[in-house]
Amino acid sequence: MQPTTDLYPYILGGIYGQALGDAWAMPALFHPDQTWAYYNGWLDRFWPAPPDHPLHAGFRAGQFTDDTQQALAMAEAVIAAGQITVEEAARAMLAWYERVQGEDVPYISHDTHRALAALKSGSDPHLTGLRGHTDGGAKRVSPIGLMHPGDPDAAVADAIIACTPTHFTDVALSGACAVAAAVAQALVPETTLEEIVNVAMRAAEVGREHGVVWWGASVSRKIDYAVQLATDSRFSERDRLQNLYDLIGATQSAADSVPCAFGVLAMADGHPAQTAIFVAALSGNADTVGAMACAIAGAWHGVEAIPLEHIETLNRANPAYNFEQTATGLYEIAQRNVQAVKQVDEHSLKILLDNYNE
Repeated sequence: MQPTTDLYPYILGGIYGQALGDAWAMPALFHPDQTWAYYNGWLDRFWPAPPDHPLHAGFRAGQFTDDTQQALAMAEAVIAAGQITVEEAARAMLAWYERVQGEDVPYISHDTHRALAALKSGSDPHLTGLRGHTDGGAKRVSPIGLMHPGDPDAAVADAIIACTPTHFTDVALSGACAVAAAVAQALVPETTLEEIVNVAMRAAEVGREHGVVWWGASVSRKIDYAVQLATDSRFSERDRLQNLYDLIGATQSAADSVPCAFGVLAMADGHPAQTAIFVAALSGNADTVGAMACAIAGAWHGVEAIPLEHIETLNRANPAYNFEQTATGLYEIAQRNVQAVKQVDEHSLKILLDNYNE
């Protein structure tokens, strides 16, 4: 039975948002000028990948990439176990890797390949992610945020656990914590985009305190800079995207792609479809940037903000996935988490009152 609470449409929006941003930006090329010339301007609808695309050749219009595949695999593991553990995260990623025959997939990052190959050989999942510094953890972490509505701190704690098997460096965790916390904050009624961004920046600082020390710029400071660049009205929309590409970087680095996601999100004022259009024009690692940015946008505005025709296209192009079923499972966990937090708060209040009355 579909949940009737107001929370459900926003969790579903986060799931569809992730898929929307990923699939919309999937056919983008490596440089903004290339993408603009090939599509003669903005990508204003789903497109198939160009037949000679270096990573996504053969993808259908509306088909998402490993970014959303991994996020949904993570969601399935969380739903099955009722929580996230390092072992569950490792099993989820291994099951996905084997299902897609990951050894032969060109668009999976080297970090993920290396970690999953080690896991497949029986290595300890607490040790396999010690060199993972790219955005592989951040791009699949949105379900962690969706299961902790209004509780960014819990989302950060679970994001660190979820990333451990493949991306346990400080810079990778910083990016993943920013995304997870932003999604959790986006589910708060009446929250603002400024609050979402500020929560993400604080979470990025917390994430940077964990994991193996690795070289990389500050995710938090680059989020701030990306938002400034993206909302600078002195420049045209296309020039602002070019500034993000040139000065932030639309690469696989967590310190590049995660800030870019917040920049594009701010530029689109958090609207899912407009975020997808902008991120496709950004180019580079656009599918990953789009997956993260639109997951936040979808969680903030809810599924009703995503045009029905886009949802129908995503369902047709990805028939192996049941978005509503996934959202229902995450909703049930989210409800339990909300109730648990409420009980803790009530208990703390009771102790305070008892002490006061004494």
